[in-house]
Amino acid sequence: MEQTSRPPRPPDRRAGLSVGRVFGVPLHLNGSMLLLALLVAVLYAEFARRQLELPQVSGYLIGFGFVVSLLGSVLLHELGHALTARRYGIGVRGITLELLGGYTEMDRDAPSPRIDLLVSLAGPAVSAVLGVLAVAATLALPEGTVAHQLAFQLAVSNVIVALFNILPGLPLDGGRALRAAVWGLTRDRHRGTEVAGWAGRVVAVGTAALVLLLTLTDYLAPLALPLMLLVAVTLWRGAGQSIRAARVSRRFPLIDLSRLARPVWPVTTGTPLSEAQRRRAEAGQPAAALLVTDSTGRPVALVDPTAAEAVPAERRPWLAVDAVARSLGTLPALPVGLDGERVMEAVQTHPGAQYVVTAGEDVVGILHIADLAQLLEPDRKMTS
Repeated sequence: MEQTSRPPRPPDRRAGLSVGRVFGVPLHLNGSMLLLALLVAVLYAEFARRQLELPQVSGYLIGFGFVVSLLGSVLLHELGHALTARRYGIGVRGITLELLGGYTEMDRDAPSPRIDLLVSLAGPAVSAVLGVLAVAATLALPEGTVAHQLAFQLAVSNVIVALFNILPGLPLDGGRALRAAVWGLTRDRHRGTEVAGWAGRVVAVGTAALVLLLTLTDYLAPLALPLMLLVAVTLWRGAGQSIRAARVSRRFPLIDLSRLARPVWPVTTGTPLSEAQRRRAEAGQPAAALLVTDSTGRPVALVDPTAAEAVPAERRPWLAVDAVARSLGTLPALPVGLDGERVMEAVQTHPGAQYVVTAGEDVVGILHIADLAQLLEPDRKMTS
């Protein structure tokens, strides 16, 4: 299965081994893909050895060659998405090959339904072309040869990938195409995502039911059942994430940093922690962040509330606020006038627990990521 992620994600989403660049696009290999590649190589080696009556070493060489060809096909599928996106001015952060295929990470959504549709279908189109070429090679090569077996398996793999990925449900490419169609008809991107997400759940249930039916009727080997059910579960989860993302993004216009940011209470460097907390409480600002300023009144650091609470009460009169503060230079800053879309882009590009909200050179508040999460998902229980 192939997945293509569209909105920006935190850097750790691309966890895996970096193996270089292809057409300038960073390429990563996830550990799960390496495990699957090893499993496929061994299974296909045994299959090829029995079919062609080859020595064991030759079988494993063929299995390795098949895995390399398969990975190349998946990579070309992803490059179809990546290069099409780049053609329309959408930045590509990287391609990751993982357990069930791969995904292409882009730095923003497509600006229009038409571009969304073209980027979505570029990957399956590449797989379809590869499948047709492999079918032609299979028909041209003599049966019973290594080349014929490899061509046949590549033909089957690419045709299945192309057909499966155009099923109309997120996170599949066909689901993205459905989203683009609904977006174009309703002028509502979020509605398109929700519709395609629910369609993805239908596809997931249908996939699981079909896999079980084929296994019970002996059309599918029992060995393949766990992997195919994993595909169905992954589809269900991806569809659910898409539905959740649509509901969250609908609330982006509610993000107003001037109202969402917590106020700051300035204290001079060297002030004892207990004294700073006392002044803040007497001013009626118990939730305000303690902003450390130098002798000229210039803000230089922010007291870490977790670190401050960890200090025993009897030590706070003897500990300066500076000891539990972080330099403002280490915290990402958000201009107070940013709209919701830009705030989310900044948060996803620079993940953190706190953000300094500024107006010019002045610090006017502190945005806590928990407050932002509560605004975007008011019905979700916060764990912190």
